[in-house]
Amino acid sequence: MSKINKVVLAYSGGLDTSAIIPWLKENYDCEVVAFVADVGQGEEELVGIEEKAIASGASACYIADLKEEMVKDYIYPSLKTGAIYEGKYLLGTSMARPIIAKAQVECALEIGADALCHGCTGKGNDQVRFEGAFAALAPQLTVIAPWREWNLRSREALLDYLAERNIPCTASLEKIYSRDANAWHVSTEGGVLENTWNAPNELCWVWTKDPQQAPDVAETVSVLVEKGEVVAVDGKPMTPYNALHYLNGKGIEHGIGRIDIVENRLVGIKSRGCYETPGGTIMMEALRAVEQLVLDKESFEFRQTIGLKASHLIYDGRWFTPLCQSLLAAANTLAQDVTGEVVIQLYKGQATVTQKRSLNSLYSEEFATFGEDDVYDHSHAGGFIRLYSLASRIRALNSQK
Repeated sequence: MSKINKVVLAYSGGLDTSAIIPWLKENYDCEVVAFVADVGQGEEELVGIEEKAIASGASACYIADLKEEMVKDYIYPSLKTGAIYEGKYLLGTSMARPIIAKAQVECALEIGADALCHGCTGKGNDQVRFEGAFAALAPQLTVIAPWREWNLRSREALLDYLAERNIPCTASLEKIYSRDANAWHVSTEGGVLENTWNAPNELCWVWTKDPQQAPDVAETVSVLVEKGEVVAVDGKPMTPYNALHYLNGKGIEHGIGRIDIVENRLVGIKSRGCYETPGGTIMMEALRAVEQLVLDKESFEFRQTIGLKASHLIYDGRWFTPLCQSLLAAANTLAQDVTGEVVIQLYKGQATVTQKRSLNSLYSEEFATFGEDDVYDHSHAGGFIRLYSLASRIRALNSQK
């Protein structure tokens, strides 16, 4: 082991990171500082976490409230791109990792640590996301990934490791599902989901009501969008986090935002997960509805291109790269006219836009009407079509010679 004096660990309070603290002290003979990121995973996850970290052997535990910053500076910019990974995934875990890693690096630099540590396994995407951010922000710091070094390979082994050292742990031997939550979403993997022929059971969904058990009466929400950002809901101005929190409550009640997906991990493994993004699904519908009104055909097509590329960069942990930042800047430019109001109906798992308007709208009832109008001469279309199809006409004439 290389000589490490002080390491900052991304700490969750779970079984893995509880075992990592004593393991680091024993194998690196270093001081361990626990870093906890509050990204909206829920108060129950944070209760007593500082005491738990100290009891595991950490010299200190820092808790950073990142909820508002995450939504404002990471989720909202991503929303403007329209990024959806592989057509369904709203990138809930992916968008939280850059801000956690950034705050962890800032903590390490502030307290004079010379190493960073995470509890990600060697099979997943998160190890790439964390270490990609570390490399971009503080390449001089050593990175330690215990799951790629130690010989502890099961929950039983981790529990025995802690018990041998008299370190208290509330985790049990049985952990059917692996979950990750933040203000944007909650994910569930493992258990019955490991067999793709198994339908998800009630334990696979954490937040949202079963759409079949959701209210029989639809509810509508009004979302005000300014320059591609949700600024008010139901007539009340809100901060980004508060808007998301409010819409989460609405979406949860009506079973909005559930997906069951088999995705391609960056490391080459396919994995299956049940993801719930209630408020985020409503926000995404609102932004796309305003875009339909204000973006011309070529602009909308380019925004779709940005969204596709951005989805892979965000998923792959490349937030802190020039290309990703360029795409975010381009999406922000297109979003300058994305201002308007949208009414969305929530009903049994569906978020359906029923009304939309914008002062920047390119939609004109006068032009679009099927009735008689004075602004469009149908005869003009003939010349346009002849020029538009000129290349095809020339090609066909050549083939007839």
